[in-house]
Amino acid sequence: MMKTRTALLSALLRLLTERPFEQITLREITKTAGIGYATFFRHYPDKKVLLNDLAADQIKELLALAVPILFAIDSRAAATALCTYVDTHRKLWSALLAGGAVGTMREEFVRQAKEIAAGSPNHDSWLPGDLSVVYAVGGTIDVLAWWLRESPYLSIDRIAEILDRLVIAPTLPPK
Repeated sequence: MMKTRTALLSALLRLLTERPFEQITLREITKTAGIGYATFFRHYPDKKVLLNDLAADQIKELLALAVPILFAIDSRAAATALCTYVDTHRKLWSALLAGGAVGTMREEFVRQAKEIAAGSPNHDSWLPGDLSVVYAVGGTIDVLAWWLRESPYLSIDRIAEILDRLVIAPTLPPK
């Protein structure tokens, strides 16, 4: 079960680096994964659910790194951790934030961030919690997508500063 899931996720990831999600077929995914076509449906009802699974895994890893730092109220360090993770997985995140996958990434990011925010107080914030999450996620996705497309390459520290000042710090309660 886990081996097949891993093979399918790896196959989709590899194919996403070659072309947009909409152009990838189930037959290509299963062939690349080295599994039978019918086996796919024992794990996923369609390729969109497979993409959601890939997005969920990546966002979970990203948030696991950044959120503890953010709750320590070190928004620059949180932005740096986030940018370092994305840069380390640049090819993957470039593929996920291009084409048809960006909507899925945004939805999953918002879902997971809302779960985390629901467990933390929103003390002294002028911004409603739900709006804060939607704005922060949207801004983060937009900044990261821009960074991954941008040439010449901006450093992790520079993009972390931009992300912190433009998106993260304005959504935090005053110190």
